[in-house]
Amino acid sequence: MRSSRNAPVDNMGAEKCYDTEAPANVRRFQVLVSLMLSSQTKDQVTATAMHKLRAHGCTVENLLATDDDTLGKLIYPVGFWRNKVKFLKLTAAMLKQDFGGDIPDSVEGLVRLPGVGPKMAHLAMNIAWDKVSGIGVDTHVHRISNRLGWLRKPTKTPEETRKALEEWLPRELWSEINWLLVGFGQQVCVPVNPLCSMCLNQHSCPSAHKTSPAKRLKARSPSPASPFKAKSEYGLESADKDQRVEEDPKPVNPVKQRRRPKRRNNP
Repeated sequence: MRSSRNAPVDNMGAEKCYDTEAPANVRRFQVLVSLMLSSQTKDQVTATAMHKLRAHGCTVENLLATDDDTLGKLIYPVGFWRNKVKFLKLTAAMLKQDFGGDIPDSVEGLVRLPGVGPKMAHLAMNIAWDKVSGIGVDTHVHRISNRLGWLRKPTKTPEETRKALEEWLPRELWSEINWLLVGFGQQVCVPVNPLCSMCLNQHSCPSAHKTSPAKRLKARSPSPASPFKAKSEYGLESADKDQRVEEDPKPVNPVKQRRRPKRRNNP
């Protein structure tokens, strides 16, 4: 299901957003920036923002020299863009002061940066430094791992999911599990109404067809002008009764009928 690699993450993820011809420290910084922008944001929007940032000059020095309004226009409409403007400026300042303009080469150093959490840190270690430090668990990995029953017990947070996955998943698979499940979550196992009928895991997945129930037609309420009542869901008793009423109307009392007077012809 992921052999074609045509999901948004495959073409617009953090691995595709940096300038491959830039110096190594600039490439690593751009990887970190793309990860910071990707939070609560679709890959298409992140890729567009990174394209504008790179055209502007996505380096530590340029971001520090860019005013907040200009930076906001460059990254808009990524999710929480106002907060991310602050995080980017603060992170750039820390990198220049504490890390010589490069990004930290450890998870502990990365999570010290404003707006950088464990998921971003592990992905940055993998993409920027080519080191496997842990599994990058985002909302897709968290959701699908729980749906597939890959965890000993359901987890409530991505960090809980990361620790639970790392208990049993071989380390050599840690670097690829993120992009596998992210793309799978973007195309098949989507958050709402997952496409279980198209999934090859539908016969083994404990959540198959449970989160995407078949749609049922809603019963229509009877029209006020209609002499019929709505049919009951489990039988036709009320419908049969109404049908008898329609077929056997009440007779009209002949006494109450008015006779029209006969017209007399004048001689």
